[in-house]
Amino acid sequence: MNILVVEDEPLIMSFLERGLVAEGHTVATAERGDTALTAFSASRPDVVVLDVMLPGIDGFDVLAAIRAANPQVPVIMLTARGEIADRVRGLDLGATDYVVKPFAFAELTARIRAHTRDGQAARSAARLEAGGLELDLLTREVRVDEAEVPLSAREFALLAYLMRHPGQVLSREQILNGVWGYTFDPRSNLVDVYIGYLRRKLGQAGDVIETVRGMGYRLRRARAA
Repeated sequence: MNILVVEDEPLIMSFLERGLVAEGHTVATAERGDTALTAFSASRPDVVVLDVMLPGIDGFDVLAAIRAANPQVPVIMLTARGEIADRVRGLDLGATDYVVKPFAFAELTARIRAHTRDGQAARSAARLEAGGLELDLLTREVRVDEAEVPLSAREFALLAYLMRHPGQVLSREQILNGVWGYTFDPRSNLVDVYIGYLRRKLGQAGDVIETVRGMGYRLRRARAA
């Protein structure tokens, strides 16, 4: 997809641009509200990721202008503001969804996918299957051999991230950025701790999560016999 990211914080902009390009998307960027409208016209995006607090004009004014030009394009507001009044204002102006900072990259991309497909295509895209596991991004259910496995929100996000990259070796830093977001220290042992949680909850099915010594983790495409 062609995605326009409007964000004035360089760290977050870089984090989003690198992540979205790695997912195979084309990314246009703008760091100010007044230049965002020019970028929108030039890039004709399939989805817009829009910060609220911007120099020039704020994200609410940008949103209103985008909606005047294109009532259909999904616009996901990205903001540090968590107050209900701000979310209501954005939704009233036509925002499709809200993601509050700090956020995990996997959460944002899941919302992008959810709002850029409809009907059966959305249901199909929301289901992940790998290594004998089934995961539904919409109902947030995980099943092993038809039996549901209850997971915490973070465990679910971690498993979803692994299942989106079956057979691929993922470094701890990649997983940390994809599941916990840009605010966590890459030296943290959070990934190892939560991999342990997942393996225990998945039981025998947990053996599809393979430790690749010195590199990270990989989800095998099939369970060991």
